[in-house]
Amino acid sequence: MTAVIDDDLWSAIGDPTRRRMLDMLLAAGDGTATSLSDKLPVTRQAVAKHLGVLQRAGLVSATPIGRETRYRLNDAQFARAVAQLSTVGASWDARLQRITQIAEAIQRGQDADPRRQNKT
Repeated sequence: MTAVIDDDLWSAIGDPTRRRMLDMLLAAGDGTATSLSDKLPVTRQAVAKHLGVLQRAGLVSATPIGRETRYRLNDAQFARAVAQLSTVGASWDARLQRITQIAEAIQRGQDADPRRQNKT
């Protein structure tokens, strides 16, 4: 199973501050750089830069309203990220299951080896 992964999308999501911002936008529905920076340990300017990265990745959309720009989560792109994560998770589950099978086979082989059995 080979998953098609959007590296730009995951680079944007990879930053903890941006993930927190996505959580906040998901909970609130929308927000501005100012409203988000009030709840984060970074400056408004840093939040604005992070929002630019999220916007370029298609995770948020911006709507100018007067002197403010309101940011909203892009549901379709967010759903795409969730689908990619599910695919990657399933792929790793299969890999880990195979590793477990190999480890169990090795263990069975060692248990059956008469040289490794205790002599009492």
